[in-house]
Amino acid sequence: MERRKFLGALSLAGVAGALSPKELLAGGPQQPAVSAPAGNDREYWWQLLYKIADPVVANLAAGTLVKNMPVEKSPTFDKRSAHVTYLEAVGRTYAGIAPWLALTDDVGREGEYRQRMRTNAVKGLVACFTPGSADALNFKTDYQPIVDAAYLAQTFLRAPKVLWEPLPADTKTHIITAFKSLRNRKPFNSNWLLFGSLTEAFLLSVGEEPDAERLEKGITKMAEWYKGDGWYGDGPNLAFDYYNSFVIHPMLVDTLAVLARHQPERKKEYDLAVKRMQRYALEQERMISPEGTFPPIGRSITYRTGAFQALSQIALMELLPKGIEPAQVRSALTLVKKNMYGAKGTFGKDNWLNLGFVGHDPQIADYYTSTGSLYMATLSFLPLGLPAGNPFWAAPAAEWSAKKAWAGKNFEKDYHVDY
Repeated sequence: MERRKFLGALSLAGVAGALSPKELLAGGPQQPAVSAPAGNDREYWWQLLYKIADPVVANLAAGTLVKNMPVEKSPTFDKRSAHVTYLEAVGRTYAGIAPWLALTDDVGREGEYRQRMRTNAVKGLVACFTPGSADALNFKTDYQPIVDAAYLAQTFLRAPKVLWEPLPADTKTHIITAFKSLRNRKPFNSNWLLFGSLTEAFLLSVGEEPDAERLEKGITKMAEWYKGDGWYGDGPNLAFDYYNSFVIHPMLVDTLAVLARHQPERKKEYDLAVKRMQRYALEQERMISPEGTFPPIGRSITYRTGAFQALSQIALMELLPKGIEPAQVRSALTLVKKNMYGAKGTFGKDNWLNLGFVGHDPQIADYYTSTGSLYMATLSFLPLGLPAGNPFWAAPAAEWSAKKAWAGKNFEKDYHVDY
């Protein structure tokens, strides 16, 4: 069932190839205009992803992330160190771009930009895990690194051939040491438990001894907190927000995928987790209105289209539920992206994301939100890991469930599930 097959490797010669700081940075003629021809959804998606991610990736590669990244905080921002915002930006951005960078067919204009970002991404990882560098990431203090270590771990699981294997041995050692250093801090009794589980699963995947209790606790608790019909509680209670998509389904499935490879008897757990994510993905597709909008419910709505990570990952895995065609998901998410990222104020100077939902609105940002937090938005771009000839991209545009329903056309009935 696990679809992801990431082939090819990136040579370190390409990473070390001397790109000038000017060439590494976003902006100028290097930044592609988000102006794809009508009907070319893939062109629009990769250009938009590049626009969002390049300020983080290129500045990190150039050693100027801390210098150049603006830090806007919620008006209610708490007493945590604002320095964690840089780790948030890196972890979340990399988790979103990983499947796209894993494609190694670098022909044409898209391939040129993808190759550039892949090279910068690896160079940036080396820089931010080099002790004493200007952009060295902090894992030693605060609790927030528990979160974004997990997104980096998810990055390496999504694109091992191009974002883990090419790293120098000392960089890998620094990353492993940083991840293990988090064991002196316990995740909160919520979706945070999965951050610990996924990080330990990644360590297991690269031959390190995991902390067994930390690895298993997120899995055990999610099984206890399952509420039915594709929804997990965030803790003992149900939270009607998008954390089932931001965190719970994707990280649970990715953790169990690693365990199933090491312990085949656990494949049943993995299969059940996938079935539940498929159900949740079906519900997410139905939440997209005919106009390409979705409900601004719950916490963290400043993460924008990151709310659709679960649907996007199921599409990447080519496991969309029966009755949902890949093209209708593509068409629906394309319109959502155009509505959201085309709004005035969403991007600030040099294309950094601004706090807000549609446009710039710091007042709706939560107390834990700053600029780096917003890069969860990249997590809705996972289907770019499918090649251009895949039906997700190649099939003609299609109407999604709500669009058909509100036009009086035939659409699939919906029923709850018992698993």
